[in-house]
Amino acid sequence: MTEQGNTSGAGEPARGGAEPAADALAEYRSRRDFTHTAEPAGGRVGTAGERLIFCIQKHAASRLHYDFRLELGGALKSWAVPKGPSLDPHDKRLAVMVEDHPLEYASFEGTIPAGEYGAGTVLLWDAGWWEPDAAWQAAGANRGVRLHTETAAPALDAAAAIDRGELKFILHGKKLTGSWALVRMKGRGPQNWLLLKHADAAALPGSDIESDAPDSVATGRSLDQIAATKSDA
Repeated sequence: MTEQGNTSGAGEPARGGAEPAADALAEYRSRRDFTHTAEPAGGRVGTAGERLIFCIQKHAASRLHYDFRLELGGALKSWAVPKGPSLDPHDKRLAVMVEDHPLEYASFEGTIPAGEYGAGTVLLWDAGWWEPDAAWQAAGANRGVRLHTETAAPALDAAAAIDRGELKFILHGKKLTGSWALVRMKGRGPQNWLLLKHADAAALPGSDIESDAPDSVATGRSLDQIAATKSDA
């Protein structure tokens, strides 16, 4: 059996969004046998007007990677980031878009059993809430170093920004904060994106956040400790 941890990131942020379309989680569900895996099947409906959650899961599958997830439209838009996010604005991290996940996945931590899709140990590496960075989106390419402020900016349609291939957003997490961007790579198909840290007050050039803070924000455990834990169920 596997286990499932409960966390909320930055002080149990509220969940936003609306109920996903009927087939939004069809691919996610088709890949999994929920009689064998403790991953959530999904079904909770978000409440409009509340904060949008994000999470990053460190996933020791066939290859170690980080799953970056942003709540949007009642589900978690998801990207697999092989090297993980970087607080250094000079780093451009490949982020491969994968199927949407249910909101409940944001608190999942445990082991996906052998034979199941994505088999391996999952650690909740960071969590909190996010918002579109409309101010940075509107600033254009020649902005230089920018410190994020609460200055009012035009509303940004995040779903439309993803469709266009460039989303700029602010993270409020335990490990990651400040302004970021997801940019689709030209000529590399719809799944291949780059995850970038903007040069703001939260940037740390030359840092290695994966090595400096490797463990779970939910339980403080390492991947090995989670893998060694057996459910009593």
